[in-house]
Amino acid sequence: MRAGDHRTKDRQTIRLTDKGVMDLRGFLAKAESAGHLLTITRPVDPYLEMARVIGALEGRPLLFTNVKGSAYRVAAGLCAGRHLFALALGCEPEELLFRLAEALAHRQPPPLVDSAPCQEVVEPEVDLRALPFLTHWPGDAGPYATAAVTFIEDPETGPSMSFHRLLRLDERRMVGRVVEGRGTHTALGKVRGDLPVAIGIGLPPHVLLAAAMSPAPEVDELTIAQALAPTPLVRCRTVPLRVPAAAEFVLEGRITRRTAAEGPFVDLTGTYDTLVRQQPVFEIDCITHRREAIYQALLPGGLEHKLLMGLPREPTIYAAVNQVCDCRNVYITPGGTSWLHAVVQIEKHGPDDGRRAAEAAFRGHTSLKHVVVVDSDVDIFDPQQVEWAIATRFQAARDLLVFEDQPSSSLDPSAEQVPGRKARTSKMALDATIPWDTPRGPSEAKAFRRVALELIDIADYVEAGDKG
Repeated sequence: MRAGDHRTKDRQTIRLTDKGVMDLRGFLAKAESAGHLLTITRPVDPYLEMARVIGALEGRPLLFTNVKGSAYRVAAGLCAGRHLFALALGCEPEELLFRLAEALAHRQPPPLVDSAPCQEVVEPEVDLRALPFLTHWPGDAGPYATAAVTFIEDPETGPSMSFHRLLRLDERRMVGRVVEGRGTHTALGKVRGDLPVAIGIGLPPHVLLAAAMSPAPEVDELTIAQALAPTPLVRCRTVPLRVPAAAEFVLEGRITRRTAAEGPFVDLTGTYDTLVRQQPVFEIDCITHRREAIYQALLPGGLEHKLLMGLPREPTIYAAVNQVCDCRNVYITPGGTSWLHAVVQIEKHGPDDGRRAAEAAFRGHTSLKHVVVVDSDVDIFDPQQVEWAIATRFQAARDLLVFEDQPSSSLDPSAEQVPGRKARTSKMALDATIPWDTPRGPSEAKAFRRVALELIDIADYVEAGDKG
């Protein structure tokens, strides 16, 4: 039995109030206790207005309690900062990479429950128009679900969950962006008819992170979620799939063979994906949800979108770099849209470690475009320290690496984009580690070290100044 395969004998009763089980509501309460949550009580329209409010308050978890045209509240910005992921996982922000790497390396099968909050209400009729899908910009193709996680089962590799942006067409149908060659597209190609699908909306941060990790096809992402925090599952009512019991909404249905136009849509880089594609139609047959359910929104191109995309790539870069040298940490930077740029911190043991680390980083995240490699004395989360390392340790003639005509991300508008083909780009690495091939060499590395003053207790001096 493969990891993530659950049989009836494994069922157990789990309450969402049990220790360690975190749902969206529990995280909102935790964020409120920490002083992060902001509740918006005035009426807000999901058509254009709500996106502007989310953007203006970016970095804050938000709860909209008065949503025009909808009976449901809307939560947004739950993942709009590394400190919020750290709050959800009970660690420090700089430890997130290691929590994700540990969960990926030591996956756990989630337990299966007989009943769940996500099925407290079964809608008698399917009407997607009752859900407050947001229209974010005037140029959007229409109202989109952006924090929706899809659950499918590949007939060969098993269960899988992933993000798909979903454009609402009418009361029963959506069209989803299904990237060619990836999990959902591959699974759809292995079945003759429709592919059963469940869509979860209103999920806690650890489940969203697991859904964004893109592990090997045979790895069930829900086993990663369970390793991050307890994630009990429940069987869907109309499709042979399992979903997190704590989801606020579950939409059950099929990915059909029919297609419809999808796009334009503002993507990760904050620029329009203007290409209108013919994409698969998702038809919904059943909607279940919690009582007083909370819909979850995600601002495309915002911090939350960037972090959910980029943060799960840090452990894959870390693992790849560790194969060739001593990697200490990795940071995919928000200035690089949390997808195209990274800073890699290493403990240098040989003159070529910087170059080797850079080459490995590109293998660890193939969409990476630019990478800076620094020594362990540089705080990779401080852009001024990274720039200082480039200024004092980098020489372009010696330390600049350029790789032409490389596979690229379709999210990069400057890359060569040809429909039906992988995007191509030039990639660049800056080895900003202390050079070992100069006359100074490693024995005189102190010439490259930042000189710091000895710490003192400044309170004594402030108090003395106040008295004077």
